[in-house]
Amino acid sequence: MVFKKTTSEQVLKIREVEGFPMLVYPLLEQIGMVKHCFTTRQGGVSEGIFESLNLSFTRGDSRAAVEENFRRVAKALGTEYEKFVFTDQTHTTNVKRVGREDAGKGLTRERGYTDVDGLITNEPGIVLSTFYADCVPLYFVDPVHHAIGLSHSGWRGTVGRMGKVTLEAMKREFDTNPADVICAIGPSICQSCYEVSEDVAVEFKREFCGQEEEILMDKGNGKYQLDLWKANELILLEAGVKPEHLAVTNICTCCNDKLLFSHRASQGKRGNLGAFLSIREE
Repeated sequence: MVFKKTTSEQVLKIREVEGFPMLVYPLLEQIGMVKHCFTTRQGGVSEGIFESLNLSFTRGDSRAAVEENFRRVAKALGTEYEKFVFTDQTHTTNVKRVGREDAGKGLTRERGYTDVDGLITNEPGIVLSTFYADCVPLYFVDPVHHAIGLSHSGWRGTVGRMGKVTLEAMKREFDTNPADVICAIGPSICQSCYEVSEDVAVEFKREFCGQEEEILMDKGNGKYQLDLWKANELILLEAGVKPEHLAVTNICTCCNDKLLFSHRASQGKRGNLGAFLSIREE
């Protein structure tokens, strides 16, 4: 696996549960309140371009294979297949509160909602679920009010400050104080792999006025390298998350396309990875 430079070798770990590999954050594990992981493309039953742990029902893979893949994730997390609840990701900054009544939505029954890129809850047991192949997963754990959030942040979500929006939703619903929240920015595409055009760069220059040099590298000819990791870090810190409460990924999906699905590396011929987060049941 290719690791990018980091101040800590323990930002992310690969943990195997009965031979099933998943990426975990020691910072989130040490809280003791939650179960979480970010999947790799290993450990499943899908074949071809979806090999082997594809978690998407919409890219052409066998439904039976994807269902079996979810059963394996559930077993590794120590949860039940029927307790996953899915987003309906369309690159918005919409965040939905979910509870036990939503368990299974997206997997065992219809969602009943659309255009949701973030989920929050304070109910133990249900597994918040978001999906990726280069975009940024954002994990939120409020140990004071026993609440969690999980959000999908591509470039549109990032320029829309999805991290701040999620924290605001948790404040509104659970009285969460950002200073108490433990956060993680998950595996996604790194700056050296993520070239964007002038129109995207203009939006980031406008939103991150004065911080452009921290997140954009001008290559000339209207092309830029965009650092989504740094942009999301700035968003979370400015929203009130403490630096010591934030773990920033050092694993790029595109650099590690044999281990992780990457839309850019595969030119769109791929499955989906999953980020999962739940409050432990007593």
